[in-house]
Amino acid sequence: MKNESLQSMKRLHLSGMASAYEGILTLPLNQLPSGHEIVASLLDAEEQHRILLKTDMFMRLSKMRFRSTLKDIECSESRNLKNETLVFLSQDSYLQRNQNILITGATGCGKSFLACAIGHQACLLGYRTLYFNLNRLSEQIALAKTDGSFIKWLNQIKKAHLIILDDFGLQPISQQVKLALLQIIEDRYENASTIFCSQLPVSKWHEYFAEPTIADALLDRIIPKAHRIELKGNSKRTQIIQLS
Repeated sequence: MKNESLQSMKRLHLSGMASAYEGILTLPLNQLPSGHEIVASLLDAEEQHRILLKTDMFMRLSKMRFRSTLKDIECSESRNLKNETLVFLSQDSYLQRNQNILITGATGCGKSFLACAIGHQACLLGYRTLYFNLNRLSEQIALAKTDGSFIKWLNQIKKAHLIILDDFGLQPISQQVKLALLQIIEDRYENASTIFCSQLPVSKWHEYFAEPTIADALLDRIIPKAHRIELKGNSKRTQIIQLS
């Protein structure tokens, strides 16, 4: 009968439950939990298993540049990054409120690494996350425009609870990309969160778009509900080279 129950769990794809049940079957009779405890244990195991699968799927689909976590982030006064900030980012209050995060700083100071750590945490909390380097985003926009899948592509991005736009402001962008970016941000305004990583200080973003109308429309939807993180310090890449 025990084997039949185990096989039924596997047929029903209750993998977490089946694994937990196999563990219970190895216990001596005098150590077996009560019926209610067994049921509770099996249900909890299945729930945790499904959360793990969902998190793993979100991580794979996110295509983040780094597999960093908040535990990997160094906080210090010299970096202008406090422990309290990481505690805040470890929770989902900014996601619940559809707030943005603006990470700025010099090249190599760890902006992308931090952004991916935040994205990883969002996946753990059950939020679908997507990562885009702005150059690759421009390529995807051009491709979607060419093959007629642009609207479908926009809708896929719209469904993500969090998107990360890396290397924002690094290179000039075309009118086509500006308009697409405006549509993406418009879709997400008051509905989802976006992380921007940029070498440019926020005060230079309006100038970067080189078109006041679009700049006003974009920044009005990005900045007011945003948390700013201005990283400081020497390049982490330089430090790695010196250590090696």
